[in-house]
Amino acid sequence: MKKFLNKLYDFSSSWTGTIIIVLFLIFFVAQSFVIPSGSMKRSLLIGDFLFAKKYSYGIPIPHLPWVEVPIMPDIFDNGHLIEGNKPKREDIVIFRYPKNNKIHYVKRCIAVGGDEVIYLDKKLLIHFYEGDDYIKANYPKEKIKSIRDKLWVENPYMSKYAGIQYVPESGGNIFEALLSYFSYDKNIDMSPIYINGLEAPIYTINSRPINALYKKIEDNHFYMVGDNRDNSNDSRFWGSVPYKLVVGKPWLIYFSIEHRSYEKMLKGDDEFGSGRDNAGLKRICQDIKIDSKECEALWDKERYSIRWGRMGRQINSLELEKPIQ
Repeated sequence: MKKFLNKLYDFSSSWTGTIIIVLFLIFFVAQSFVIPSGSMKRSLLIGDFLFAKKYSYGIPIPHLPWVEVPIMPDIFDNGHLIEGNKPKREDIVIFRYPKNNKIHYVKRCIAVGGDEVIYLDKKLLIHFYEGDDYIKANYPKEKIKSIRDKLWVENPYMSKYAGIQYVPESGGNIFEALLSYFSYDKNIDMSPIYINGLEAPIYTINSRPINALYKKIEDNHFYMVGDNRDNSNDSRFWGSVPYKLVVGKPWLIYFSIEHRSYEKMLKGDDEFGSGRDNAGLKRICQDIKIDSKECEALWDKERYSIRWGRMGRQINSLELEKPIQ
């Protein structure tokens, strides 16, 4: 036994052994990710470096890091070597973007197969597939709405997770942005509908009155929406996520740094203002105009600051606390 352990130690100390061990950990145990966008702000922040548990929802097909090429075939056609638990409602999940499987996204699972979703500005209503009795038993009366002879829960997760917010940063309205896709004959994954008695503005698209968007989640699929709901590219645009694209669950933040430039904070990444964070500038500059040299100087002092309070924190406890930003 001692001889075997000595050989194992010698192997693990070699370059070959080290590489094999690291790849094994990345493939099957944990992988490092960095939060690149503000779609989950304030629950997860841009510049959070985190480890994700790769085994939370089964063992996904291993991919070579950086190039994201699978190293073995998907013999079960479910994206996993070993099938495991499925994402549950409320879970924050890391998955492959359905339109480009080499890109990882992180969002919150708000609905699962069989659930129905109605979305309107600043409101998300869900009819859970378990039915009305389940809803009445698990949610307070003030959150329950009766629509089309079914019970729906309004914004079911906001009271539990303080990081969920509806605060547009581009000066626009994401609900109206979704509706505009229909006006230009572009496709999104939700269907425009009109619901009598719904307290919501009425829009007209192709001579039809519209006041909500509707989606029923497909079996073995999961509806992923960012906590920063007015500033998130998510399932509302491109659809539910199949189990085969699920990678894992965020676990631990091991490093966190504020690295965004003043220009990005003020104007965003593109003409639509994606990634803009004027609220962050106002927090630092307070009574100073955010589009001023004085504010820029203050932000430059803040830039590259390390968020010590987030380091070493587990996501499942951090998401239940009042966000620091």
